Amino acid sequence: MHMNTEQLYRERLSRYVAAMRNEKPDRVPIRPFVAEFTATATGMTCQEVVHDYNRAFEAAVRCAKDFDWDAVVPNMVYVWTGLTQAMNLRYYGIPGIGIPADKGFNYIEPPEAQAWMREDEYDHLIADPTGFLYEVWFPRVCADAVKPGSPNTYRNNLAFVKGGMAMMQYFYAFGPQIARLRSECGTASAIAGIFKAPFDIIADKLRGYVGLTMDMHTQPNKVLKACEALMPHLVNVGLTTADPAKQVPIGFWMHRGCVPFINPRQFDSHYWPTLKPCIEEFWKQGHQTLFYGEGKWRHHFDAFRELPGRSIVYHCDQDDIFEVHRKLHDKFAISGGIPNVLLSYGKPEEVRDFVKRVLAEVAKDGGYIMDAGAIMQDDVRVENMQALTETTREFGGYESPGYVVTPPEKTIGPQPTAEDLQRPGLANPAKTLKPPGTCLPWEEKVKELPPITGDPDLVKRVWQQTDALGNVFIWQCLLSF
Repeated sequence: MHMNTEQLYRERLSRYVAAMRNEKPDRVPIRPFVAEFTATATGMTCQEVVHDYNRAFEAAVRCAKDFDWDAVVPNMVYVWTGLTQAMNLRYYGIPGIGIPADKGFNYIEPPEAQAWMREDEYDHLIADPTGFLYEVWFPRVCADAVKPGSPNTYRNNLAFVKGGMAMMQYFYAFGPQIARLRSECGTASAIAGIFKAPFDIIADKLRGYVGLTMDMHTQPNKVLKACEALMPHLVNVGLTTADPAKQVPIGFWMHRGCVPFINPRQFDSHYWPTLKPCIEEFWKQGHQTLFYGEGKWRHHFDAFRELPGRSIVYHCDQDDIFEVHRKLHDKFAISGGIPNVLLSYGKPEEVRDFVKRVLAEVAKDGGYIMDAGAIMQDDVRVENMQALTETTREFGGYESPGYVVTPPEKTIGPQPTAEDLQRPGLANPAKTLKPPGTCLPWEEKVKELPPITGDPDLVKRVWQQTDALGNVFIWQCLLSF
C-alpha cells in the first residue's frame, strides 16, 4: 500500500463519515455489503463462510485488502449456522444440511397454520413481549426447547446453555475482527447495531407475511397495539448495540412495509407511525440509521422526508437511483443503487458505464456511498466488482479544498440540531410487563432476597447487568438470528 494502514484508516473513516453527513469528502467512498460474494472472491464455499465464522472473517479481510475498499461489514454473511444449530432453530436451511452445500443459508417461513405466533396470541405479546418470546416463541422455533409447564429435558437445557454461550463467543469475536480490518487493511467497519421495524418483526418472525396480511383485515387494532408494545424494546436493542462513538449508523433492514407487501393506507396507519418515532429517538441520541430499503419504496419518499435532515442514510435497492437522488438527496445521504442483476449477469463494461453515470449524476455533490442495491451473494461476478471498484476510484474524485482528514477519535458523525432534539421520539413508550432490557426487573427480584446489607446499589447494579444478558439473548435471537 502507498501508506501505513493507520493513516489509510483515518482517510477512509473521515471520507465515509463525511459522505454520511451528506457532505463532499475527497472522493466517493466504497462500502460494499458483500456476503457470500466474499467466498466466491477468495476461493471458499458458501458452506465454509456460513458454517465457520472464522472463515467468513478471513474472507472479509482478504476482500477488503484485495479490493482496497473504504468500509465493509466485518461479516455480512452474519448468520453463523453453528449458533443456529446450537439452538436447533427450525427456520434455517443450512448449506450442506437440507439444502445444497454451494448455496447460502435460507430462511424457511412456515405455513400460516404453523406460524411461530398464532392469531389469538396478540394479547400476550402486547402485555409482555420479552415473556412472550421466552414462553411461546422460542419453544416453537427451537426444536429442543419445551414450553413452560412441560417436563424439562436434557436437550432443552442444552439449547439455552449452548445457544447463550455460542452467541457470546460469536459476538466477542467481532471486536478483534474490526481491529483486524483496521490494522491489516486500513478499512472501517461500516455499521454498528441492529434494528427492525415493529411491523416487519411481526411479518418476519412472528405471524409470518400471510398471517399478518389476514390480521390486518380481521384485527388491525391488535396489530397496531403489538407494534406499539414492541417499539421500546426494539429501540433498546438498537441503542445498546450502536456505535458508542456515534460515527457509523445503526443497521435497519426494511422488509415488508412497502408496496406491494402492504397498501399505502396500512403504511400510514401501522408501519410509519410505529417506525418514525424509533428513528427520531435514535437521532435524538446522536445515532444515524441506515435505511436499507429492500425492494421499492418510491411511494413512501414523502413520508421519509418527515424525518430530520441527515438522520438517515437512504440505501437504494430496486428503486431508480436517479429518482432517489432527486427526491431525497437535499436531506439525506444516499448509498447503493447499482443493480445486483447487472453485477451478476452484466459485462464489466456495462457495469463501468452505469457506475460512471451514477458518479456523474448522483454523486456529483457529495453525500453518496458506492454500493450495490442489495447484499451481494455468490452470484455476483468478481470481474464486475473489480469494474465497480476501479471505476469509482478513477472517476469518483472531488475537488474538495475544505476536506480534512481527522484522527478517528475526533471524527464526528452527523449531529442532531436543537430543533431535532425537540421532536417527541419515544417520549411516551408503551408500558409492558417487563421494561426494555430486563427479564426479571430488580423491583421484583429484590422482594425475593433476604435483607440487603452493605451497599444495596452495588447489588442492584450487578443484578441488572446480568439480568440484561438474558434479555440480549432472546432479542438477538429474534432480530439477528
